[in-house]
Amino acid sequence: MSGLTPKLPLVHSNEDGTYLLIKKYKELVKQNFKNLIMTAPGERVMDPQFGVGIRNFLFENDSALLYSNISNRITEQTKKYMPFVGIVDIRFLSENQEPDMFSNFLSLQIEYLIGPLDTIDKLSITVPHN
Repeated sequence: MSGLTPKLPLVHSNEDGTYLLIKKYKELVKQNFKNLIMTAPGERVMDPQFGVGIRNFLFENDSALLYSNISNRITEQTKKYMPFVGIVDIRFLSENQEPDMFSNFLSLQIEYLIGPLDTIDKLSITVPHN
């Protein structure tokens, strides 16, 4: 059966030995959006401006300014590289908001609208943060 693109990380299918494929556009947008958030600027050789680089914020102090900088970077990059996606809401969870959370982790929840599909989806990412 055909698909749009391989699912990342690459995993072999038990059915036919090929790689698992993404077969729905909503899932494809989510994978591409996650790649945009996780890719550090300079990591993509042919486009050194691509990426939010969420890991680049790991050693910043946990503050409202940090969250604002991350939100601005996500918004800028989304407008440039995925203009069909509209950011609805960005939420941050850290030890300050969730006492049970490890102090060196930051959880990011992004709610976004996929314009052409007229559907809202959420992306959750947790990264070590300290």
